[in-house]
Amino acid sequence: MDASHAHHHPVFCTVVPPHLLDKIARSEDTRRADAAQRTLEQDALLRTRRRVTTVRGIAPTLGTPVSDEPRRTIYDAQHRTRLPGKKVRGEGDAAVKDATVNRAYAGLGATYELFLKGFGRHSIDDSGLALDASVHYGQDYDNAFWDGQQMVFGDGDGDLFLDFTVSVDVIGHELTHGVTQYTANLEYHGQSGALNESMSDVFGSLIKQYSLDQSAADADWLIGAGLLGPNVSGVALRSMKAPGTAYDDDELGKDPQPATMDGYVDTARDNGGVHINSGIPNHAFYLVATELGGKAWERAGQIWYDTLTGGRLASDAGFKDFARLSVAAAVARYGDGGAEHQALQKAWSTVGLG
Repeated sequence: MDASHAHHHPVFCTVVPPHLLDKIARSEDTRRADAAQRTLEQDALLRTRRRVTTVRGIAPTLGTPVSDEPRRTIYDAQHRTRLPGKKVRGEGDAAVKDATVNRAYAGLGATYELFLKGFGRHSIDDSGLALDASVHYGQDYDNAFWDGQQMVFGDGDGDLFLDFTVSVDVIGHELTHGVTQYTANLEYHGQSGALNESMSDVFGSLIKQYSLDQSAADADWLIGAGLLGPNVSGVALRSMKAPGTAYDDDELGKDPQPATMDGYVDTARDNGGVHINSGIPNHAFYLVATELGGKAWERAGQIWYDTLTGGRLASDAGFKDFARLSVAAAVARYGDGGAEHQALQKAWSTVGLG
């Protein structure tokens, strides 16, 4: 492991939060309950494994220019849990018959492209890290995750959750955990953990907007739209525009995300509510992006990227630290008299972090 990555402790980050799976695991429908329980058990196992292994630092070869092209490899786990599985598509290979493989390949490409074209970043580690993903993981596995080295996608149970490659923002969300790991390395509990989750939602949403060429006004600001099964009362896993409104369902329960500090949830579960309180910085980003208008990755996204990668965001940073540093990043890039500075102050004030 090279010295520059020696302190990077990867966390095991899933897109479906444990509180949601816990609720389904208590379902009277045994098939639904069993699928959720199996997913929770697998996630617990993987979480433990992540604690005992640290990320393999990929040291760039000095003097070698980093390519502007991604290096993608998609594997088929064939419904087992051994990773990575059988290689089914490499960089530059033609599309295959399996739509899940092709969606994963395209999602990795869309993520790579936004970080390169939007922020000049070469892959997850900014040194051209190869992008590997495994699809068809486990049996009815209701999640997707970044394990510190690669992406993994379940097929869902086909009932409450569909194939986890259907939402490009979910792919972007998980890969952004890698970007965070290689930059601010935000600790995965409490407010720093909620910021870690929020970074993934922000850039996941931007990747979707970039790939659809949407303005901030056109975007739906949903995370995981298209992921919930047809019988679920809900539109997505989370809403950045209106946290707390993504779903309200007999099996999934009600979306618990607050939009402001007034609704901040103190809990020991979910690493201190990392998937719940992330609604607050998510909503602040939505407010900044829509206030500034145009393409959200161009100004709002640039400020968030500067804050995440600028070297001043501590690994245990809280919401107020991020708010303060984002304002400083906006002033550094755009000056203190501009719309950017005003939009940030207004947004952080609106969510109770002024």
